[in-house]
Amino acid sequence: MKDRLMNVTFRYGTITVVLAVIAFFSIRLPYFFTYSNLSDILNSIAIVTFVAIGVTLSLAVDGFDLSVGSTVSLTTVVSASLMIWYQMPLYVVIIFPLLIGALIGLLNAFLIIKMRIPDLLATLAMMYIVAGIQKTYAQGYTIYNNMQFPDGSKAAGKMDKTFLLLGQGEFLGIPISVILLIFFVIVVHLFLTRTKYGRQIYITGGNEEAARLSGIKVKKVRMFAYMASGVFAAIGGLLFASRVGSGQIDAGAPLLMEAVAATFVGFSVFGAGKPNIIGTFIGSVLIGVLVNGLTMMNVQYFAHDIVKGSVLVLALSITFYVLNRSRT
Repeated sequence: MKDRLMNVTFRYGTITVVLAVIAFFSIRLPYFFTYSNLSDILNSIAIVTFVAIGVTLSLAVDGFDLSVGSTVSLTTVVSASLMIWYQMPLYVVIIFPLLIGALIGLLNAFLIIKMRIPDLLATLAMMYIVAGIQKTYAQGYTIYNNMQFPDGSKAAGKMDKTFLLLGQGEFLGIPISVILLIFFVIVVHLFLTRTKYGRQIYITGGNEEAARLSGIKVKKVRMFAYMASGVFAAIGGLLFASRVGSGQIDAGAPLLMEAVAATFVGFSVFGAGKPNIIGTFIGSVLIGVLVNGLTMMNVQYFAHDIVKGSVLVLALSITFYVLNRSRT
């Protein structure tokens, strides 16, 4: 009876919690359950969900990418500087940060696969390196329109208006960042569940030796997962720069733990028991709903981390309790 109750909680608990939290805030706050506010919630979680998709892919190959937050910070600063410092065309502003994200993922893969450094240590080192690079590149300054340099001169460029639409624009009343988010969630979910390459990622993460013996090129699969993680973090960086209209140093630092929390909360959605994109999205929604509701109830912002941490502990407790019970 106890195991059956835990299995039901594991399978449907997160969905129930999300619905319960929405119902609670809807009763307490008349404005909460409106199209405008729900749209704001989805818009607010777009960036962290892109970062969480990258974390999910690295976890799917039994790894862990800690460098995603620093990658967001670097690509945010680089995209802003390309427009404000160098007045580069829009396609360069978008493509170059994506290449940076892929390169960081490739370096992570090199350290983990070739140098055989454990995932956590390799990506932790890369996190510090990338964080140092973005601070050095920006010289510790926020990059904004016509910013003034230490010598008294001013930057000639401004943020491209088309670029700003990515984070601030709407299409048919729906934020463009939300449209991009839904599109990529569906595409990556279908890729992981409906394609041969997606299944190879899960097989590699489940048992690398068995995957290798079955003919899967596990090194290439793991390299792809880390490069994809870097690219999705870079997309998060581009959206961040577009939303705030400037290049903020250390912008991605707070996003790492939120992305990790969303990913692990997703483990328990519909009893998946493994990294999955739909679960990650629902985990992000849960965190976004909590933050939005607590903010509207005037709860101090520094107390939000207590709630988010508690949600993560609860999700991890249920997930790993059920998984460990099923293996014994």
